[in-house]
Amino acid sequence: MKPDTILQHLGEEERILGAVTPPIFQTSLFVHENVAAFQQNSLHERGRGKGYTYSRVGNPNLTTLERKIAALEGTEECRVFASGMAAISAAVLSSVQTGSHIVAVDTIYGPSRMLLESYLPKFGVTTTFVDGRDTQELLDSIRPETSLIYLESPSSLLFRLQDFRSITQVAREKGIRTLTDNSYASPLFQRPAEMGVDMICHSGTKYFAGHSDVVCGVLAGSAEILGKMMDFEGQLLGGLLPPFPAWLMLRGMRTLRLRMNETERRGNEMFEFLKSRPEVAEIFHIGDPNHPQRELIESQMGGHSSGLISFIPKEQSDAKLFAFADALEIFQLGVSWGGHESLCVLPKLSDGRWLIRLYVGLEDFEDLTADLGQAFCHLS
Repeated sequence: MKPDTILQHLGEEERILGAVTPPIFQTSLFVHENVAAFQQNSLHERGRGKGYTYSRVGNPNLTTLERKIAALEGTEECRVFASGMAAISAAVLSSVQTGSHIVAVDTIYGPSRMLLESYLPKFGVTTTFVDGRDTQELLDSIRPETSLIYLESPSSLLFRLQDFRSITQVAREKGIRTLTDNSYASPLFQRPAEMGVDMICHSGTKYFAGHSDVVCGVLAGSAEILGKMMDFEGQLLGGLLPPFPAWLMLRGMRTLRLRMNETERRGNEMFEFLKSRPEVAEIFHIGDPNHPQRELIESQMGGHSSGLISFIPKEQSDAKLFAFADALEIFQLGVSWGGHESLCVLPKLSDGRWLIRLYVGLEDFEDLTADLGQAFCHLS
């Protein structure tokens, strides 16, 4: 079954009362005919039986969603969580113990970096942060106690890639688990498992859900890794997705292909627009034909890009940059992406420079460029 058909049908073979859309199983628990059924159903929620007992551990809406995403990612299993950080925390905690060491790219999602840098050290877990574009530097940072390599390719601000195949080959030889955030690309534009990555996480809030009305996290991987995780972090931390958001996720994923194709087209058009603007000093976009990692983009992502684009403005005055952002009318100030609305966020880079990241939504493109054009007057 190919991806577009998976999105519409996989996991929905049982048409309950003929409903073309699965019902919402808005229940906290499931009852059982006898003790034997209860015991069997308890196993299913961790992937080893049939049936359900408690929605904190498993629910039919979650199972349908998880089957689709696992098939799209090309993994044996998938679990969905109440947020991206819930998925990431479960993945990381299931991969370390006291004394463990992590190698992570320095441009990973901010809260993920906080988890590694500020929270885990009190449990004796340390992290080395590296520029993931330099594969040798990353591999040279591995220690005997390294248990996890944390990647994010492309990263969500500067869109830097890591070489999955080279990294995972060494990691597997050394018995080190690998995790990557695939939120930028979705499995339609990149399938890290095919390149040896052990665990793939997503902020399902973004392209999967697609309507800015669901907070969700996704973790995909092997049955062995996710089965062990569900025995502990998956159920003990209480972070699984509730039934109604899972149902909304299914609804959003119906149009994933259409939205990904459109966001890619619009992102590339926005790149061409920004490239011509005198206010822009440097642009970061995966669709840039002259991107320094173009060969890796082609081999890992099939040349695809998305609606995210960042640039460093020539003007670095706080007052003028804030005036630019405040003048935007259609672009809204917000940190996410993947929904219907165009967004702008202004983070500061580690070198102290301001960066402007745009997400190109579904509004009329001429209206969007006109909005940026009038706001750019504050940067001249």
